[in-house]
Amino acid sequence: MFNSDGMHVLDVRRGHRKLVITVETDAEASGCRGCGVVATGHGRRRITAADAPCFGVPVLIIWLKRIWRCAEPDCPSGTWSERHELIAPRAMLTSRAIVWATDALAHDDTTVSALARHLRVDWHTLWRAVRAEATRRMTRGGRLAGVKTLGVDEHIWRPSRQRCTDRAVTAMVDLTRDSDGRLHARLLDVVPGRSGTAYANWLTDQPAEFIAGIEHAALDPFRGYANAIRDELPDAVAVLDAFHVVRLGAQVVDEVRRRCQQSTLGRRGHKDDPLYKIRGLLRHGRENLTDKQRVRLNAGLEAGDPGWEVTVAWSCYQQLRAAYAAKNPAEGKKIAEQVIDSFPSCPIAEVARLGRTLRSWRQQVLAYFATSGVSNGGTEAVNLLIEKTRRLARQSHAVVATKAASVCRGVCHARV
Repeated sequence: MFNSDGMHVLDVRRGHRKLVITVETDAEASGCRGCGVVATGHGRRRITAADAPCFGVPVLIIWLKRIWRCAEPDCPSGTWSERHELIAPRAMLTSRAIVWATDALAHDDTTVSALARHLRVDWHTLWRAVRAEATRRMTRGGRLAGVKTLGVDEHIWRPSRQRCTDRAVTAMVDLTRDSDGRLHARLLDVVPGRSGTAYANWLTDQPAEFIAGIEHAALDPFRGYANAIRDELPDAVAVLDAFHVVRLGAQVVDEVRRRCQQSTLGRRGHKDDPLYKIRGLLRHGRENLTDKQRVRLNAGLEAGDPGWEVTVAWSCYQQLRAAYAAKNPAEGKKIAEQVIDSFPSCPIAEVARLGRTLRSWRQQVLAYFATSGVSNGGTEAVNLLIEKTRRLARQSHAVVATKAASVCRGVCHARV
């Protein structure tokens, strides 16, 4: 029942709000590590370590650890203690408890302090062990194998600027789809800083076979990440995230609406102003509007948009959305090419600016339609895991703590 090879239970008793189990190893003899002579027993030492809870009850292991002595007078070995993989030398936690706590952080919405209470140990004791286990999992071989689509995004892990040089971290995520085409985003690593240099340095540190296996690289419209992909992933196809492209269009509509309100009313919009009342409808897709919403939208535009600027901007936004809503990639690519070619010459300044932005990202925008819709959505989902970990791990203010806990939690794929 103890489920540890080479150990057997001597006694089980109920302690104060915990279960106390006394164990010893099965070894009856041991050879001297120096001369090989059969050693003799030299007494036992009581070693205590917290084990994984049993039926919700904390468990304390008392190991009667043998002390061996070399019988050869001239041997310099003297005495030594036996070892077992369950309890490392000077450890206060069993290896089973460390794995249990690390798995709990990876799979459950829990904290190190809560797990420490379950194990009846100090927070620092548990965190040191969990951090070492998380680091081991991060560096184990094969963790980077099979990555074909790589996503990158920044995340603000420390909102305050006090006593901090890097408020943001850059997260690298595996966006490779399985054989059924399903995406299970997996966090690979987190590095301090939000810059192309941080991303490029991380790529430089990876093995050559990992770099050679990357076929697609998804990113947000940030030139620093694009330059890193260009320099460090020359054979990968960079794909601009569709959500961020459409959001740029929505921002343009909002900017034009606010400018028109200022020019026609001389102030910001109020709740009863025509354009302000339809600000939410302007972000909707034309195909998602009900008949009642269409009537409201048209009435608001007729009353608050005498120059038709908001109407034109909204039509351009709908055209941009149509590229990603097309039934097949060829049709979507054709619409996207029309958008990129026509928007820069639009008389509305905000739309023309959007057109110039899309033209500068033309290759990355059109790559979306040639890669079966690669996007950075999985990276955004993993960002939520990082944020949850940051909020839960408020006891620790170091980025290494957030990184270790986040990558540990990253073994639970974010379902997209």
